Amino acid sequence: MPELLVDFITSLDGYGAAEGWPGWWGLEGPEYLAWLGEQPDDSTILMGATTYRLMSELATAGEPGTDVLADRSKLVFSTTLTDPLAWPNTELVSGDPVEAVRHLKDSGTRPLTTLGSLTLCRSLLRAGLVDRFRVGIFPVITGSTGRDRIYDGYPDVALDLVASRTFDGRIQMLEYLPRVLAGPPGTAGQNTAVP
Repeated sequence: MPELLVDFITSLDGYGAAEGWPGWWGLEGPEYLAWLGEQPDDSTILMGATTYRLMSELATAGEPGTDVLADRSKLVFSTTLTDPLAWPNTELVSGDPVEAVRHLKDSGTRPLTTLGSLTLCRSLLRAGLVDRFRVGIFPVITGSTGRDRIYDGYPDVALDLVASRTFDGRIQMLEYLPRVLAGPPGTAGQNTAVP
């Protein structure tokens, strides 16, 4: 069964973007960009319409690190976008994303990775479809300009750390196995995973 990795990059205070800041908060360094280029390209990237619009625009503008995505297989879940999508190797899926991803995990062979797409990731986590959770934490606090708070609306989740790494002496990459909880510690069902 293919694995699903939810993959976020965030400011230290948990924002996915910030008004007026460049991509990666201007802190993408040579180690981080080299690591991005070394990532296996056999996974299918999952994203929603908002992330697709942003990332395809950044790719068209030549944003560093986006060139590695051009040849990757991408699925965009949207009821507002229409075919054909301009970004190469991108397929539009207008049906229920949870059911589509469940089908891909049950019958597919390629690993699955998300890109941004907060609402999509939240739905997949709630449905118990996420196998790994990876967060790249960039050393900035964007309290005044931050937008797209990543974890708003999430259920309670226990995270077991399975890997960590520092890039360019400043970017932290943390990888976890997630377990959705029925409630906070000390309550009935605290260690019960939600189906």
